[in-house]
Amino acid sequence: QVQLVESGGGLVQAGDSLRLSCAASGRTFSMYAMGWFRQAPGKEREFVAAISWSGGRIAYADSVKGRFTVNGDNAKNTVYLQMNSLKPEDTAVYYCAVKRVGPGITSREYDYWGQGTQVTVSS
Repeated sequence: QVQLVESGGGLVQAGDSLRLSCAASGRTFSMYAMGWFRQAPGKEREFVAAISWSGGRIAYADSVKGRFTVNGDNAKNTVYLQMNSLKPEDTAVYYCAVKRVGPGITSREYDYWGQGTQVTVSS
């Protein structure tokens, strides 16, 4: 099992920045990738960004490319999501997730999920 704890959400204005963190504990040696997803009210959960833990592969959704940056700290088993130039449409609950087996990192087929952290962007 892998446990995930997200932090860093909040209420900001359009154009502001936030950094989300996700700390993993437990069987972290079995992690292939860590990803961020989000779910807005009335919408399906969607992929935001992900990073493979050993090979350094990174992927972003088109809607966040150029604004969001994902990076990881292997020593701390923590992944971060730096979100800049936030827009009202970025408002959602953001979830961190761990995938045990590759190669894909953009689908929703992740094995462990955090509880989520709310990000609200006002216009």
